[in-house]
Amino acid sequence: MSSRRAVTLAVATALIMVLALVGSLLPVPYVALMPGPTSNTLGENDKGEELVKIEGRRVYPDSGHLNFTTVTYRGGPGSRIDLFTALRGWLDGDVAVVPEETIFPRNESQKQVDEENTRQMRDSQQTAQAAALRELKIPVSTRIVVESVQKGRPADGKLRPGDELVAVDGTRVSRVGVATRLMGKRKVGDPVTVTVLRGGAEQRVTLATTAAEDEPDRPVVGIVLSEQFKFPFKVTISVGDVGGPSAGLMFSLAIVDKLTPGSLTGGKFIAGTGTISPDGRVGPIGGIQQKMIAARRAGATVFLTPADNCSDAVKARPDGLRLVRTETLHGAIEALNTLNSGKGKVPTCN
Repeated sequence: MSSRRAVTLAVATALIMVLALVGSLLPVPYVALMPGPTSNTLGENDKGEELVKIEGRRVYPDSGHLNFTTVTYRGGPGSRIDLFTALRGWLDGDVAVVPEETIFPRNESQKQVDEENTRQMRDSQQTAQAAALRELKIPVSTRIVVESVQKGRPADGKLRPGDELVAVDGTRVSRVGVATRLMGKRKVGDPVTVTVLRGGAEQRVTLATTAAEDEPDRPVVGIVLSEQFKFPFKVTISVGDVGGPSAGLMFSLAIVDKLTPGSLTGGKFIAGTGTISPDGRVGPIGGIQQKMIAARRAGATVFLTPADNCSDAVKARPDGLRLVRTETLHGAIEALNTLNSGKGKVPTCN
């Protein structure tokens, strides 16, 4: 009997181990976020090109660093990580394991997410240029462009991508927020008249509004609008396949630094993150812990931190990295100038 029990126990133990092994290799709906590469906006990209290149305007050199930071990930639809990898990530202080929908919204493929990240990067580059030039009091004009038209919506067949929206119900507009607010004053089903510039001629188009999918009381016509800026000289930002909007602040700082005498960095290794709006407001980002780790590993001693990320950043700050609280582009410039002079108080994350 004892021999039979021993055999049964051995078989059961082996079966449990096999099941545990198989279970650990099963894919799970989580994504592992890790520190990614950092790039100096004052330097060159992997192809040896200026990362931020300005043509048609005098530029000034700076030997320091203004690095933007990134996060890499493992997992996602079609390439999910296994349970063992997720558990290992949970035990690693440098890795954040988050639910898949945090990175990949439901009903969106990895290709769609990648395309959206590319669009956000492109838009952030334009916005960064606008914010930098406005900070330097260099005139920048804007226009609203129809980026896409949703099939089956009122605008389908009446408006086209590339149309410039110049008025809503007779009111001239040059900002997306203003156009959206004017359209939003209508009730679902009410008509709205938009004036667009197409082929050099203005056209008036009346559309019946319909309900938004996510908000039944919000009227929409089925177009995606974007603001485009007209700059007095050429700025080219080359970052390869990096996506997302979180490098906006660092792009703006690089443009300001290149267009003004002296050094914003004072020769220091500055890194940072944050979205940027056309009027210079700095917004929060995701993956702050991984970005700080990446910055410190690269050699940064100062990290420009969006104010809304400060509480999380303080908890995970790597040794040797000074966190500078940043709310606006102007504030970031003042903080760097204060660091360089050694006089005055620099806003920090507490």
